[in-house]
Amino acid sequence: MKFKVGDTVKVTSGKDKGKVAQIVRVLPSKDAVVVEGVNMYVKHVKPYGGRSGDKVTVERPLPTAKVAIVNDKGEVDRIGMSVAKDGSKTRVFKKSGAAVPEPKTEAKK
Repeated sequence: MKFKVGDTVKVTSGKDKGKVAQIVRVLPSKDAVVVEGVNMYVKHVKPYGGRSGDKVTVERPLPTAKVAIVNDKGEVDRIGMSVAKDGSKTRVFKKSGAAVPEPKTEAKK
């Protein structure tokens, strides 16, 4: 999968079309990503063990076909792979050919 956690993407279709946000989770087996604050749904939680019931908003996964990465200029772009002579691969933007910066991810506590 060409997307990584922390990449900035733009939603290209659906109810949240046009929103720009960062990827929170990547699900390669489903070919989907979870984008921060996008594709929000309400989940009703039943009361149990003395707790009261509640409505919780959760982010659902989006197919990767519905998101596009945003390049350094703020434009929608595609990702390609560049293979060096030593065999290492780097992600590059298709339009400019510049290397995709590695996303900054926060350490989980």
